[in-house]
Amino acid sequence: MLHLYLVDASPYIFRAYYSIPASMVDSENRPTNAVYGFAAFLCQLLEQEQPEYIAIAYDESLTTSFRNEIYPDYKAHRDLPPAELEYQMERCQELTRAMGLPTFVDDRYEADDLIGTLAHRLRKPDVRVVIVTNDKDLTQLLQSGDVWWDYARNRRLDIDGVRRHFGVTPEQMVDFLALMGDKVDNIPGVPGIGPQTAAKLLQAFGSLEELFARLHELPGHKIRGATKLMERLKTFESQVWLSQKLARIATDAPVADRLDEVRWQPGDAEALERLFNRLDFGTGIRERIKALRT
Repeated sequence: MLHLYLVDASPYIFRAYYSIPASMVDSENRPTNAVYGFAAFLCQLLEQEQPEYIAIAYDESLTTSFRNEIYPDYKAHRDLPPAELEYQMERCQELTRAMGLPTFVDDRYEADDLIGTLAHRLRKPDVRVVIVTNDKDLTQLLQSGDVWWDYARNRRLDIDGVRRHFGVTPEQMVDFLALMGDKVDNIPGVPGIGPQTAAKLLQAFGSLEELFARLHELPGHKIRGATKLMERLKTFESQVWLSQKLARIATDAPVADRLDEVRWQPGDAEALERLFNRLDFGTGIRERIKALRT
């Protein structure tokens, strides 16, 4: 059985940026903490798993994805990354490419969509997908044999794990997010519906389509405040369908079509050395990266 590792880069870059002191700088006094921490994360992951097939997905922009065309306020309240972090994100892409790691980024599709498309296109009966992220939204992609892996917390969820943790199946996760919304991404959802109520609604009706088709049945279910909840769902129905569109991960992004396109290739030693010199990295992380494929 082959395993395809799909890595959501942003959480691990941000984690490094906020956990490693900003006093770590290069010769031009530019912070390098995020790149260093991300490099250390990659080393640990690659040393541990020795993947043959892997892809690293990045977010290019917080304001230009296709979701902003659907809903201009999508992620509108988020602050843009500080300039020093934006610089480091570019260096992280430079790093993974020089390491021979297939790297994907697009100005219209988010990292989630790049991962979703890769999983959709490259999953085969003999290929299992391992999604490395801490973003619960990506659990919607899981199929039999796949794993969602929050690497920093060493928490792994398969289909049954998603059901136990969230109260819904991966197939229901989009509707789950549509009902309760997402403050981080500014997905509106339905005011007053949280994860427990959203899970109970989907356990009772299965899907949003069934819920609204049989909304008149809701007061007969043992869900707290069912009658008021029915009226609230009627009021915010259009907002729910909008939220569903925003929460669904795309599977048509411009990424690899063949498994051999995400094979871990030999790195570019000269490009790595130039990058390390610019970042003023010490011998420890350099030697660790060099030793990965020896």
